[in-house]
Amino acid sequence: MSERVNEKDTLIALKAGDESAFREIFDQNFRKLYTFSFRLLKNKEQAEEVVNDTLMNLWTNRERLNPEYPVAPYLYTITRRLSLNALRQIATSQKAIDQLWYNMENVSNDTEESVLLSDLQRFTEAALVNLPPQQQLIFRMSRFEGLNYDEIAERLNLSRNTVKNHLVAALKTLKNHFNQSDIAYFLLVTVSLLKK
Repeated sequence: MSERVNEKDTLIALKAGDESAFREIFDQNFRKLYTFSFRLLKNKEQAEEVVNDTLMNLWTNRERLNPEYPVAPYLYTITRRLSLNALRQIATSQKAIDQLWYNMENVSNDTEESVLLSDLQRFTEAALVNLPPQQQLIFRMSRFEGLNYDEIAERLNLSRNTVKNHLVAALKTLKNHFNQSDIAYFLLVTVSLLKK
């Protein structure tokens, strides 16, 4: 109970523009928010940037705070929103997608992360089976076997442009699938992370 009273006093001081109150909230929440964001993004720099933006948002909108409510849910909501925005930006960059897969595979191998990676791979596989057979084959050869356009064209006896067009179409379809499903999927991930 006294912890909540202390937080309430700190929020009242923050609302009044007290920088030491902001520093206290920053120190109490930075590490937890960073861990939360990192579990979604799998990138230290991006997670740190998201948390800094979250806390800057808190400072900028401090007048709107209601000291009667705890600040943590507000901070986690902003952190989740900014992390999801970062993931959407990643979805538009193939290099960033490749880096995310690499990071997800190379971050510690504990059970939860293995489950999340497995879910994401299952989710991707479910989207892949809806592609036309030729697009599906070309996508798998490119992304799973690491072949370039010329190598795929040679194996399938197709022109390089045909391979490129199929891959572009497959990526566009997959991107649309992920964009339509990301909120529900990442909210599910968020709930599982909050239970930890």
